[in-house]
Amino acid sequence: MWRAIFKEAAYRKLNFLLSLLGVAAAVTLFVFFFTAGEASRAETTRLMRDIGLNLRIIPKDTNMDRFWSTDIPDLTMPEAYVHTLAAHTGLSYSHLVATLRRKTTWRDMEIIITGLLPEICPHKKMPMSPTLERSTARIGFEVARTLNLKQGDEVDLLGKAARITAVLAESGTSDDIQIQVHLYDAQEILGLEGRINEIKALDCVCFSEDDALATLRRQLEPVLPDAKVLQEKAIARARFDTRLMIEKYLAFLWPFLLVVCSGWIGLLSLLNVRERRQEIGIFRALGYGSGDIAGLFLGKAIMIGLAGALAGFATGTALALRVGPQIFRMTAHRIQPDYSLLGWSVVSAVVFTVLCSLIPAMVAVAQDPAVTLRET
Repeated sequence: MWRAIFKEAAYRKLNFLLSLLGVAAAVTLFVFFFTAGEASRAETTRLMRDIGLNLRIIPKDTNMDRFWSTDIPDLTMPEAYVHTLAAHTGLSYSHLVATLRRKTTWRDMEIIITGLLPEICPHKKMPMSPTLERSTARIGFEVARTLNLKQGDEVDLLGKAARITAVLAESGTSDDIQIQVHLYDAQEILGLEGRINEIKALDCVCFSEDDALATLRRQLEPVLPDAKVLQEKAIARARFDTRLMIEKYLAFLWPFLLVVCSGWIGLLSLLNVRERRQEIGIFRALGYGSGDIAGLFLGKAIMIGLAGALAGFATGTALALRVGPQIFRMTAHRIQPDYSLLGWSVVSAVVFTVLCSLIPAMVAVAQDPAVTLRET
């Protein structure tokens, strides 16, 4: 039987190659997406992360009129609150950053001192906020321009010696007049040891946008009853829309590919049955049974599935390694060949092509050899 299958494939090259192309294309896309998938997820996470932290946890009794006009809470809370949040399980909060911000005057210029504690982030996750060493500072664009300061300068910051490690890019916001230092340095400068006035965090995009804030507040209440959470809607919306867009895209893409490829292979199989009507009639006249006839078509489907899987795996892997780093520049190192996909590709492609060829095989078996031979 296999000899007949190989000979038929060699004789009807176009039908065989078109079927092989359909399977190989599907496997290529499958392997490409999964091989580059880790980099894609990491790149998307990083881009969403770079949008910024979208939760602000402030003292519950903060004067909100003053807060919205200055963007700085007028009250403080214990620094221990950030560690309490980090230690509590079951919260939809991550990437916690304790901050202490105060407006003050330095060198006849109004500035904002921003103390940052090193970020507390989930295990094996990259921090979203800069980590500042003690006695170092990152200064805003306007501070550097007005006071003629640059990276590497040593300054006396309200009695605390500090070395400027970076000048922040112009943002067009109040960040241009801020000076970022380690939280402990800010506490020392402002005389507020052990105190913070805000915890910035990132929420989990694991619930709908409508109930997100209510869920976050419900989770925070029993843990930190003296604090309240605010959500920056624009950032939250951007993260939510990005996640939803990716989910909808993939939910459409895979069924679409399966339908197109199954229709392609099924149509080519039916055309193959039509072309081989006389051949089928002769086989039946020679005494070959229905199982033998079906085996000719299903055997060819197995051969196409196997060859398509091997070709698709090689092409998809090569494509991911070559094109992937150009698409996912920040996470290109995560793109590596995944040889476990080879087994999945072979099994899936063979089963898929056999299923697509079942109806054409049944059509071939159902043909009456007497009618077929009478037409020749």
